[in-house]
Amino acid sequence: MPSPRSSPSRRTAPVPSPSRRAAPVPSQSCAAVALRSLLAADLRFSRQLGVCAGERSAWGSARPLLRLLEVSGHGVPWLAGTLYGLGRSESPAGREVLLNLLFALVLDLVLVAMVKGLVRRRRPTHNKMDMFVTISVDKYSFPSGHATRAAMVCRFVLHHLVLAIPLRVLVVLWAIIVGISRVMLGRHNVTDVAFGFIMGYMQYNVVKYFWLSPLSAPALFAVWNQ
Repeated sequence: MPSPRSSPSRRTAPVPSPSRRAAPVPSQSCAAVALRSLLAADLRFSRQLGVCAGERSAWGSARPLLRLLEVSGHGVPWLAGTLYGLGRSESPAGREVLLNLLFALVLDLVLVAMVKGLVRRRRPTHNKMDMFVTISVDKYSFPSGHATRAAMVCRFVLHHLVLAIPLRVLVVLWAIIVGISRVMLGRHNVTDVAFGFIMGYMQYNVVKYFWLSPLSAPALFAVWNQ
């Protein structure tokens, strides 16, 4: 007697081959997780410190004073003042210092613009876009140009101007307060200012290495001596 055929319902389902199994999702590296955690903490901490970001902020009444500090660390007044000093100076040593200060300020503007254009980190969301004299790259936040300039000018002044100790302390305090004010105004995050201080400190080393003098740049000094 022939054996009955097996019904379709009793047939076993085919076992998927190992090649068809879903690939495991790669786990994120510890460095990526740590970086995201650092950035999240930076944003949260910076928002808490932005106590002068608007008139209705916790310390909104101090905003006009911090806006004055903003102008004191801006590139336009420093460039204008340096050019004016070069035009009025009658001392060869004074012109040499001012010419190198001008070189330092232009170098700072170029390097900060390049880094901002590469990183393209947006400014904090609580920032009020009422900044003093901005250009296209100023919509980006990293690094803080005020912090780089303050750190570089601070080193430059301390190395090339003979100042009494109280004035030297005031120069250092000015640089630090300018950096802190950027976070309090909501212009920058804490890491923007911290990196800006480091970058500005190192920029002075570049200026010192390429120091302009009548021997290294005679044509340039001939123009200013006319």
